[in-house]
Amino acid sequence: MAGDGCEFCAVVRGKEPAEVVLDTDTVIAFLDRRPVFKGHVLVVPREHVETLTDLPDALLEPVFAAARLMAATVRTALGSTGSFVAMNNTVSQSVPHLHVHVVPRTKGDGLRGFFWPRTKYADGEMAEYADRLRAALDPTSAVGQEPR
Repeated sequence: MAGDGCEFCAVVRGKEPAEVVLDTDTVIAFLDRRPVFKGHVLVVPREHVETLTDLPDALLEPVFAAARLMAATVRTALGSTGSFVAMNNTVSQSVPHLHVHVVPRTKGDGLRGFFWPRTKYADGEMAEYADRLRAALDPTSAVGQEPR
């Protein structure tokens, strides 16, 4: 089975714990455990796909619609001024499963270029950020699909 041993496939299957903020038939989004800034979300297709060039056309719209939705949601839920949206393909890709980073940004937050210093959540804080993001999502607008 494709994705055996894949950390993100384990999250998709519910075998690996994660703070899921969006869950549809084709896409799942959850908080990064080592966020650039708190509220940093990873958007991944449920299907095991390693890189952007491997992404089937049928998943292109759902994945990027979810990334767009999460970019809007981090602003609403977390009060960020904007977001940084990025994807690595093979090089610097820590998990070989396509994932779009949606990082909340504010002017003067210190992020420069592509140097991504990481932070940590305090106990219970990760769940609080996930709750805020989930609460800000309109369940009927989730990338054109009914939420799971």
